[in-house]
Amino acid sequence: MLNPKVKLNPHIFSNDVEQVPIRHGFGEGLVIAGGKDKNVVVLCADLTESAQAIFFKEKFPERFIEIGVAEQNLAGVASGISATGKIPFITSYAMFSPGRNWEQIRTTIAYNNRPVKIAGSHTGVSVGPDGGTHQALEDMAIMRTIPRMVVISPCDAIEARKATVASAKTDTPVYIRLAREKTPVMTTEETPFEIGKAQIFFEPNPSDGRDQKPEVAIIATGALVHKALQVAKKLENEVGVVVVNLTTIKPLDEKTILDVAKRTGAVVTVEEHQIMGGMGSAVSEFLSANYPVPMEFVGVKDQFGQSGTPEELIEYYGLGEDGIEKAIKKVLKNKNT
Repeated sequence: MLNPKVKLNPHIFSNDVEQVPIRHGFGEGLVIAGGKDKNVVVLCADLTESAQAIFFKEKFPERFIEIGVAEQNLAGVASGISATGKIPFITSYAMFSPGRNWEQIRTTIAYNNRPVKIAGSHTGVSVGPDGGTHQALEDMAIMRTIPRMVVISPCDAIEARKATVASAKTDTPVYIRLAREKTPVMTTEETPFEIGKAQIFFEPNPSDGRDQKPEVAIIATGALVHKALQVAKKLENEVGVVVVNLTTIKPLDEKTILDVAKRTGAVVTVEEHQIMGGMGSAVSEFLSANYPVPMEFVGVKDQFGQSGTPEELIEYYGLGEDGIEKAIKKVLKNKNT
């Protein structure tokens, strides 16, 4: 059942659940952050509308800078601006920022501990027909390896808005991962959000008279949290499933991860990203050193993306409900042998 403590959208399992692009929440968050702090500025690399910086540009044109198609310059200029006390947000497609300008982010921003916020839009294979050149599948891996960098992967537009506003208040560099397509709105204004804190979205139902115990934890991030919830709902009469929304990839909420691993004894990670170096790797690194349990990883398996519809590609790469269900069955088999 849905965890009542986190006050999720009651229509989360409805066919007509509201769907909004995650990147839209980022655009709304920029305006809120800008209204609260006049030091917030936004820089973009010629993708103002696509990256949703258009909202901030229209509200605060004097605090918006169009850099043009020059992502390395985007990072360098933002670092310099932050040295004057400003709070810069830079945004582009994730393949270009942090993809193209990774060294500038590492050296001019993180190495100098500048509180620049980097938003990478159009991540994952759900970018769709733009194809493999524009589908960022490696961004969490390259960003979480940078010292001082916070890495956030919101599950929906509301969470993206909250993450953006919260990021503006931090004194560290932050990377926010955004998706292009419309995503089911799972959270509400009342759903807790805190950088570095995961939330348990789904638990076995204690009131169904079966005294069902948790048997497996799905730790998911980004838009695929909804797929994980759908699978948990489908299997709730067969398997005791816990679903964790792991919004912050770095720093990890080690307490929650350790708790669900101990309670269930089996973990499946779900992400729209390469398995190598991604969220699943981060969870595995922690659990292998602290509480090893059988694990399965749902993610892209050392492949590039390609053109197709978002849903076609999610299924092709095994990221959909069938892929998650197969991973659950496999990890339970390993757990019980």
